[in-house]
Amino acid sequence: MIFLYYFFAAVLVFLGYKSLRGGIEYLKFFETELAKPESKFTPFCSIIVPCRGLDQDLHENLSALFQQNFPDYEILFVIDDKADEAVKVIEEVSRKGAKTAKLVVAGKATRSSQKVHNLRQAILKVSEKSEIFVFVDSDARPSKNWLRNLVAPLQDETIGCATGYRWFVSKKNNFASRLRSVWNASIASALGANVKRNFCWGGSTAIRRDVFERLNLREKWRGTLSDDFTVTRAMSEANLPIHFVPQCLTANVEDCNGRELLEFTTRQMKITRIYAPHLWKASLIGSFLFTAVFWSGIVLLFFVSNFHFWLTLTFLLVIFAFGFVKAWLRLKAVKLALNDYEKELNHQLLSHLTLWTISPLLYFYNCLCALFSRKIVWRGIEYNLKSATETEILSTNNRQLESIE
Repeated sequence: MIFLYYFFAAVLVFLGYKSLRGGIEYLKFFETELAKPESKFTPFCSIIVPCRGLDQDLHENLSALFQQNFPDYEILFVIDDKADEAVKVIEEVSRKGAKTAKLVVAGKATRSSQKVHNLRQAILKVSEKSEIFVFVDSDARPSKNWLRNLVAPLQDETIGCATGYRWFVSKKNNFASRLRSVWNASIASALGANVKRNFCWGGSTAIRRDVFERLNLREKWRGTLSDDFTVTRAMSEANLPIHFVPQCLTANVEDCNGRELLEFTTRQMKITRIYAPHLWKASLIGSFLFTAVFWSGIVLLFFVSNFHFWLTLTFLLVIFAFGFVKAWLRLKAVKLALNDYEKELNHQLLSHLTLWTISPLLYFYNCLCALFSRKIVWRGIEYNLKSATETEILSTNNRQLESIE
């Protein structure tokens, strides 16, 4: 039996080595992309911001959209109900902002997620001169060069779309917030130079208007819950590359408690199981393998001696070393892109160097939950994910809007 353990431990060492190589490439990609000169490609853009409820620091997040280093663009804030608490914040930042801002009331969704419904309605309200559609979440806080950097790759008309991704920054630095940041980091580092493996993140994505219309994305969104998975699939089917922009790694400045952590992470895996089942299966197998080998190995140390003790310990130390260095490289890359948050990222160092040993256990829990249920709660609305093109709305609770995307 112990030799079977050694076999799987060797497999995990190999996977850890590959992951470390990926971390090295990730850092190199960031360094290369961040060294590029500022782009002069500045077509008129429409930024679409679906809102529902009061995100943490919503005022700061939305204000950042008016402070972009970009000559001409419009902002469309989209809500489902004029009575939404976010409207007051939207109106306040719009009065102070120097750019054109519109408030679009989309109404209640019936056959898709509220976010997708909002996006579909907002597309109908963009300016006729708009050449680029840009989508951003209300809980993201973009830097002043975010729009310019996100749009820049689209100067190459062979690129399907450009995307950033989120990085959670906690203010309280409680355990749940730290673990969420580590959990999310493994997804962030899946993006990089390989455009065929990249995916869109709806919280920071830009696409040329002609590509959006040619791929009939508004119609493809009909009935769906996930805007970004749908766009990713459309890009893959059209054989159009997705360019990840490290400069558009976007800070999500907010805290969470244990309940919110489990709800957020489980929701992500439930959505993944419906829209990208191959990724869900890989997460299920990978998280189980790590959890079984690493943590059972630690227990095993108390029951073996001599040669078996030292061999088991060696496997564990090598696995930990690979993961430790990978986490350090990833955080180093992120600090290059989020230099305005250097202090906060320095505070994250210890958690990112250690909690990656726990996050696979959370992934395994999330994947198991996704296996047995297709129901999620997202910003106060309960959905049943019947399929990638069929979304059932079960109930709405406007008093308990979720602040976590």
